[in-house]
Amino acid sequence: MDFALDQTTIDYRDRLLAFMDECVYPAEPVHAEQSRNRENPWSFPPIIAELGVEARKRGLWNLFLPGSHGAGLTNLQYAPLAEITGRSPAIAPAALNCSAPDTGNMEVLAEFGTEAQRKEWLEPLLDGRIRSAFAMTEPAVASSDATNVETRIERQGHEYVINGRKWFITGALNPTCKIFIVMGKTDPSAPRRRQQSQVLVPRDTPGLTVTRGMSVFGYPDGDHGGHAEVLFEDVRVPVDNLIGEEGGGFAISQARLGPGRIHHCMRAIGMAERALELTCKRALARSTFGRPLADQGVIQEWIAEARVRIEQARLLVLKTAWLMDTVGNQGAHTEIQAIKISVPSTVEWILDKAIQTHGAAGVSQDTPLAKLWAGIRGLRLADGPDEVHRRSLARRELAKYR
Repeated sequence: MDFALDQTTIDYRDRLLAFMDECVYPAEPVHAEQSRNRENPWSFPPIIAELGVEARKRGLWNLFLPGSHGAGLTNLQYAPLAEITGRSPAIAPAALNCSAPDTGNMEVLAEFGTEAQRKEWLEPLLDGRIRSAFAMTEPAVASSDATNVETRIERQGHEYVINGRKWFITGALNPTCKIFIVMGKTDPSAPRRRQQSQVLVPRDTPGLTVTRGMSVFGYPDGDHGGHAEVLFEDVRVPVDNLIGEEGGGFAISQARLGPGRIHHCMRAIGMAERALELTCKRALARSTFGRPLADQGVIQEWIAEARVRIEQARLLVLKTAWLMDTVGNQGAHTEIQAIKISVPSTVEWILDKAIQTHGAAGVSQDTPLAKLWAGIRGLRLADGPDEVHRRSLARRELAKYR
């Protein structure tokens, strides 16, 4: 395995680092001010669009998407770039059109969508003219098992009729969100993983109601277009809105989540690097009992342990990216689960120590740490909770010896 950056990645990395220094970090206080004063709490602050224009000029657009639709980078090439954007997760991914859930939805449309579906929805998403949402999680069932979804998608003639309730649907409150990918059951009598299908539902379809926004540890998460509870009541869409085939919804969701998990993990490592940087600066700048915090043994232990954990996590993610590129997502299944288990909890630990080093400032709005912590703690539930991945990974290991 060779994780050295190739020349293509180096070129992108240099441009992206310059973009972060020259544009993104200076925009953070502007973004915070615009977020406080915007009329619609779920809309992107205007600075995101301004940064998007500059990102496109610099060739830093749709970096996440392989193939002809995006920048054509491999997972291994994109991984260090995603890490860099994670240092400012509220701004950089959106400015590069590389933020969830749009990334996953674009991947689904690129891989499974028809030409007509790509024309109508993928093209404006790639261009950044609209946003999207992925509606799978439901409040009434344990959504850690995607086969549990109870939303019904019933065919009636040339239409599908959708009834159900979803929640924590990221991006659904953003006024530019124009399309939902909805997962539900088309055939409850089929084998367990062939009961589900996915359909495209335009935002303005009658019967689709966004009932409320869900907070995450008290944060509305407007940076992501919010997390909505959505009600589907006799929502009708043409059968041509089916993605792939009937019964293929579970397989599509698994194909979608593989790249999503590695993107989340690489951005999380960027958060950890930012947290460690802030910890070191704070430790050198503050004194207690006549000595800088940096001279305290416990602080030094935290800093050393944080560096070790970051390096370990990064190597595992890079290995996972390399495997995804060489043997496919299924061949990298063990490693994808391993990073989903290890990286969020590792970064949570590093953020916790950074907050502790900052004292009261660490839990305030004066540093990004509290919001980063809320986001990373939520990631231990998103795309499957830790316990589900541990269970699956343990079964895979045990199978070798049965």
